[in-house]
Amino acid sequence: MSQIAPVLGASSPLTKIIPGLMIWTIVFFVIVFFALKYFAFARIQALIDERREQIRRAIEEADRAREESRRLLEEHRKLVGEARGEAEQILAEARRTRESMELRMREETEQERVRRLEETRKEIAAETARALVQIRAEVAELTLEAASRVVGRVLDAERDRELISEAVGSLDFSRLEERV
Repeated sequence: MSQIAPVLGASSPLTKIIPGLMIWTIVFFVIVFFALKYFAFARIQALIDERREQIRRAIEEADRAREESRRLLEEHRKLVGEARGEAEQILAEARRTRESMELRMREETEQERVRRLEETRKEIAAETARALVQIRAEVAELTLEAASRVVGRVLDAERDRELISEAVGSLDFSRLEERV
């Protein structure tokens, strides 16, 4: 094994230990380290701190936006609930209005039917009265003619007409009225 180590050390110039080179490498490393520390690391650290602050602000902004969206969502839900309540109230009012209009129309229709029925009854009563007057007049004429044939002379005198009118007036036409 001892023979293998010198062979490896001699075979590569990078693995050879050169004391002067090693000291200069350490000196340059320390110089570069302090130069980077004073010039580059401070700036790099400032960039890292700035980036960390931006991330912190972005997280805070995201939290505020999340809270705002929660608040808006709750407000939206509340408004939707109120809108539903108002819609139910409007529908209930529309139903009540419809029912009251239906009731009013039924009442008006019933009043119109009663009014027409009453008018028809009055017309029937008037026509019945006119028919009875006409029947009485015709009965009086027929009676007058029958009496003149029975008596044998024409009854033209006013007095005879009055007698016949009284006789016809005393007749009971209620049976005729009941039939009509």
